[in-house]
Amino acid sequence: MQTCLILDDYQNAALGLADWARLSDRLAVSNITDHIADRDALVSRIEQAEILVIMRERTPFPADLLERLPRLKLLVTSGMRNLAIDGAAARARGITVCGTESSPTPPTELTWALILGFARHLPLENRNLRDGGPWQSTVGMDLAGATLGVLGLGKIGSRVAAIGRAFGMRVIAWSPNLDDARAAAAGVERAESKEALLEASDVVTIHLVLGDRTRGLLGEAELRRMRPSAILVNTSRAPIVDQAALVRALEESWIAGAGLDVFETEPLPADSPFRRLPNVLALPHVGYVTRNNYRTFFTQAVEDIEAWLAGAPIRLLS
Repeated sequence: MQTCLILDDYQNAALGLADWARLSDRLAVSNITDHIADRDALVSRIEQAEILVIMRERTPFPADLLERLPRLKLLVTSGMRNLAIDGAAARARGITVCGTESSPTPPTELTWALILGFARHLPLENRNLRDGGPWQSTVGMDLAGATLGVLGLGKIGSRVAAIGRAFGMRVIAWSPNLDDARAAAAGVERAESKEALLEASDVVTIHLVLGDRTRGLLGEAELRRMRPSAILVNTSRAPIVDQAALVRALEESWIAGAGLDVFETEPLPADSPFRRLPNVLALPHVGYVTRNNYRTFFTQAVEDIEAWLAGAPIRLLS
């Protein structure tokens, strides 16, 4: 009987959200709920598995790790894109890599949770209420009439933009390939440039795919173009923003603050400035973590495994 391990199941949710019993006559399935950062310890835990199910980029699979897993035959990731997997190295070793669908709704909702949480100072006001601190100590930011700048008008960005319009915001958007027709179809204005969007926006929210053209898209020069009263929200991928420049921007008040759900190193190191900066509302990369999205991930992971066992793998990653 082959072994299937589900990695980084932080919430211990995977086994209860899909019918893994369908595989019980062919596979021994178990989950690992802790994150194993040490490479040797990781190999020791997973080297006997023929099948691994992984969640996004929680554990990267570069070539040097794949080389240490000679038994591995199938790697299933949530989502249909995972830059943390060395696809070429996997193919060279005969490892099949499959994915699953992902809904744009959960990250859209979390984006607005961060925007609203920061705009109305919810963490501070809640803490004051619980701890007996000042009653009403902040003045909130009005969203109606403010400008929302959306970087990336895809499945998530277009939904975020629609909610911005519902709040009565002026919504502008920019991406390297955005044209007037696509912007008009989404009911937003197309900014002439990234710089124009940054200068005009009260809230800037990032919904771009990480790639060569978007890595480091916002650096010091771009962050300095933002308004001192503006908020930057990133629920996409951390490397789209130069992290050292972002820390400086927050420390030196180039911008009012940031709502962050993604980081270059996850879990976030204990000494990270993002844990201590008072003008950061940070979450542990939970934008896609909802019951329905997890149910889709793990149900389709079971389907991917069944198809692979039958010799006809589906949802192959290119």
